[in-house]
Amino acid sequence: MAIQSSSRIPKYRLHKPSGLAVVRLNGQDTYLGPHGSDESQQKYARLIKEWLANHRLLAPAEEADGPPGDLTIHELIDVYLKFAKGYYVKNGRPTGELHNLKDALKPLAQLYGDSAVATFGPRALKAVRQAMIDADLCRRSINSRVNRIRRMFRWGVENQMVLPLLLEGLRAVAPLRPGRTNARETKPVEPVPGHLVDGVLRVAPRQIAAMLQLQLLTGMRPGEVTIMRMADIDMNGRAWAYTPQSHKTEHHGRVRVIYLGPKAQQELQPFIKPNLTAYLFDPSEVVTEYRQRIREEAKICRPEHKLSKRRTRARRGPGDQYTTNTYARAIVKACDKAFPPPKELQADELTPKQRAALRAWRKAHRFSPNQLRHNAATQIRKEFGIEAARTVLGHTSSAVTEIYAAMDLARASEVMLRIG
Repeated sequence: MAIQSSSRIPKYRLHKPSGLAVVRLNGQDTYLGPHGSDESQQKYARLIKEWLANHRLLAPAEEADGPPGDLTIHELIDVYLKFAKGYYVKNGRPTGELHNLKDALKPLAQLYGDSAVATFGPRALKAVRQAMIDADLCRRSINSRVNRIRRMFRWGVENQMVLPLLLEGLRAVAPLRPGRTNARETKPVEPVPGHLVDGVLRVAPRQIAAMLQLQLLTGMRPGEVTIMRMADIDMNGRAWAYTPQSHKTEHHGRVRVIYLGPKAQQELQPFIKPNLTAYLFDPSEVVTEYRQRIREEAKICRPEHKLSKRRTRARRGPGDQYTTNTYARAIVKACDKAFPPPKELQADELTPKQRAALRAWRKAHRFSPNQLRHNAATQIRKEFGIEAARTVLGHTSSAVTEIYAAMDLARASEVMLRIG
């Protein structure tokens, strides 16, 4: 037999009532012909090879002459997301792209889930896009989501579930252009005002404050500062070279090197650990230091023998590293602490007008870690020019850096020695 059976590959079996050979793939039995026949064994070998090539997934239906005519949009989405869960993984964890795919496919499933794939065309795709416009998504997000929908159909063509001609029709749908659609436009991301940064640095835990400073000094992305380890930092030379174990453009085969000048090195010093693979910024340390501070304050207010011995419910503890989401939430928490809203907006019950005022206050006094990259870009470009900014920030073209406000590595090192 062409393929040897193993514990991980579904077996070639006998269906006793019929005398046919059968194999079960993804919970579905496929009959192969008379058990023991060359034909059935060849079909088994072919199916297993196709199943393995398709990331251990079986198409909802199979026809020798082409894609199944009764395949629905729901079925295509289901099998594609099963593929995506295994494909969009980095360091053993699902990437953000899997979440983006689910968001993109949701309106498609809502409008056309029960429709046959073969009937879906350009007009239907434009109807899905209109639903995104009606949901007040911005133009760029809509274009990205439509492209993700097309990517699913392209995958379907590759796996003989969608006719190539259908994909060509979907490709004919042009992207939404600025000024030629009623889709909402987004405002350019602005650098964080200095007074907001200063206020947050005063109240944030020392780990968060150091991460903020590193972003301001080097222009690194949030996902790069959260995964810093000594194993990834070359400390030889005046400017240290940090090569993140994972970064945004690694799937393009690009190497990302972030140079750390004297100021950045000083920020890192308190967090250097003997364990080279430990993350430098550990949220569990923040919790430990906070609890220690609370205990010390309690001892001052009340003698030790009067402290209550209340039992606390066990809770899930923090992990050993920040994610981009937990880092962003920590910044928001520090923003709210540094800039509390006026007392009239802190009541438990607010009028609609007060709720609107509270939302406006928070919007004006909060920022995201991605904005800090713009602060760094603006400073570097002002002092050293756009090509310096392109290299330092890790961009591949000056056009991208123009949006932000990255020359060779030696030049990047020189810049960081002067300002980072």
